[in-house]
Amino acid sequence: MILNTGSRTDIPAFYSTWFLNRIKAQSVLVRSPYAPNRLTRYRISPDVVDAICFCTKNPTPMLEHLNELSSFRQFWQVTVTPYGTDIEPNVPNKHELLDAVISLSELVGTERVFWRYDPIFISEKYSLEYHLRAFNEMASILKGHVSSSVISFIDLYDKTKRNFPQVREVNEQEIQQIGSAFSAIAKDNEMILRTCHEDHGLSRYGIDCSGCMTRKVLEQALQINLEVPSGASGARQGCRCLLSADIGAYNTCNHACRYCYANYDMDTVRRNLRKHDPDSELLIGTVLPQDEIVDAKQESWLSRRIHLEL
Repeated sequence: MILNTGSRTDIPAFYSTWFLNRIKAQSVLVRSPYAPNRLTRYRISPDVVDAICFCTKNPTPMLEHLNELSSFRQFWQVTVTPYGTDIEPNVPNKHELLDAVISLSELVGTERVFWRYDPIFISEKYSLEYHLRAFNEMASILKGHVSSSVISFIDLYDKTKRNFPQVREVNEQEIQQIGSAFSAIAKDNEMILRTCHEDHGLSRYGIDCSGCMTRKVLEQALQINLEVPSGASGARQGCRCLLSADIGAYNTCNHACRYCYANYDMDTVRRNLRKHDPDSELLIGTVLPQDEIVDAKQESWLSRRIHLEL
């Protein structure tokens, strides 16, 4: 199975001590966002966890502890955007983050690190020309240190529209211009350009629109073969990425990005942060008397097939 850490919050950035404690304990409890008194226990052991996948805006707190994860395969997606603190108030300096991506790549391997440049939105400040210049500058710095870059365009969820009312969708003409230009830049910098749940006919520019964390992506990055059971992939309709078994929690990310889909509002986030205990089995709070704990059905997805380079 694949253990995920990043669809609901940013564990490396804010909860690395808790996560490493759960690695040592070899188990974690996850409270369901849809049935709050239902808890799932996942065993964190290499015999059932084939890989741990991270999605973060700041891997720095984890870098000096990666040896503690040496028993596990790792796959990282690190988001570095061109936005300032007006959009991402608590995200560290971008130059520091680019250096962290390079350090991460040197520790775990280039094939296991993807750079995410998303979500893309257009405004007076963050114009089309701004994005073209920023993507080119960042790609040139990360050349040889990441195997792929992943892009997506902003989705206007209700939470996003409430917290970021000035934002607008990227129009079709802008999407095509970005796709064409970004594809050429990625190629010049030895990266595969992928989209996250986007199509718009962008494959015409040589962009891989099949998904950013699919079975094929993980097999190639980790040099393994997987036999994935039905129902294990797709957080959204049409998504083929392996995003089940996420151990995070919504309303817990302190980056405070205005476009965030995982936070309802920052007051809720602050309340949850006060409930965090690094020694708890749960990311937020503790087990309550009325909680029901169910052990997850876990098994390795590793195949006995010999891996073939695709």
